[in-house]
Amino acid sequence: MPAPGGDSTQPTPGAAGVLLVNLGTPDAPNPEAVRRYLAEFLWDPRVVDVFRPLWWLILNGIVLRTRPAKSAALYAKVWTDEGSPLMVHSRRQREALEGVLAETVGRPVPVALGMRYGTPSLADGLAALQAGGCARAVVLPLFPQYSISTTASIEARLKELTATGTFPTQAVLDYHDHPAYIAALAASVRDAWKVAGPGDRLLISFHGTPVRYRDRKGDPYFGQCRTTARLLARTLGLADDKWRMAFQSRFGREPWLQPYTDEVLRDWATSGVGRVDVICPGFPADCLETLEEIATTYREQFLAAGGSGFRYVPALNERPDHMAALAELLRARLSG
Repeated sequence: MPAPGGDSTQPTPGAAGVLLVNLGTPDAPNPEAVRRYLAEFLWDPRVVDVFRPLWWLILNGIVLRTRPAKSAALYAKVWTDEGSPLMVHSRRQREALEGVLAETVGRPVPVALGMRYGTPSLADGLAALQAGGCARAVVLPLFPQYSISTTASIEARLKELTATGTFPTQAVLDYHDHPAYIAALAASVRDAWKVAGPGDRLLISFHGTPVRYRDRKGDPYFGQCRTTARLLARTLGLADDKWRMAFQSRFGREPWLQPYTDEVLRDWATSGVGRVDVICPGFPADCLETLEEIATTYREQFLAAGGSGFRYVPALNERPDHMAALAELLRARLSG
């Protein structure tokens, strides 16, 4: 704890701070802002690994001419007075985590926010920690399941930013099976069940990736998603026929991880499953993919196909048990 009379907001000299990282979001729900964001996001070779000259032509000649307006209209559906839901929750998570860490670690721990794409950038976040007196950073990507398209991209960018070695960083690579994370997920489902009881089935939906990332590149993402889903179902006491794992948000024509979320929901509805609950454990903060794709579009499709009830279980966001789980992940690394 700080010495009596000391500044309780300043870190211990030489101590570590935390850089909380998420994917990113456009600055506004309009085509111009979405185009800037997509240009950075989709040019990352770990996100789209198509031959660079060919992909440059496709990206600039087709995608960035057609997709920004469509995506902006979707963002506008979920945008709030405070801004993008992902950014709103990320800011709240940063503030809440800073408070929990101070209690957990026993000293002030600065927490900065950085996005892999868009603003504030990873460079902005590292600069904020350095300016706050930190000697190193523990980086926490909010991607519980490791993928070469997310966490690996963050690792690569951090390596570029810290090449001089003057500000060391250590990243938490995944926490897909951490007991506190699984417990928080289970608690969020039970909280939803308290309102109107459990649905007939629970769908555990993750963001998809191309199948070849797993089969040709050895991406552990699929296996980690499966572990998370099984641990969550076991913690909830669900029989095997009461839940299923699926993958959403596929893009392009090549095969992505299956089964696909929309197809599972349609099959359930047409086979007589009335009420479903859907949770997305790979999204620690609600965003376009959870609020528009899952909670709106897939809900409408499920009900139109014959389902009678659809409940989206919100992301963990800034729930106290979520913040406590993240603090537990960070505690040893901060003291090491």
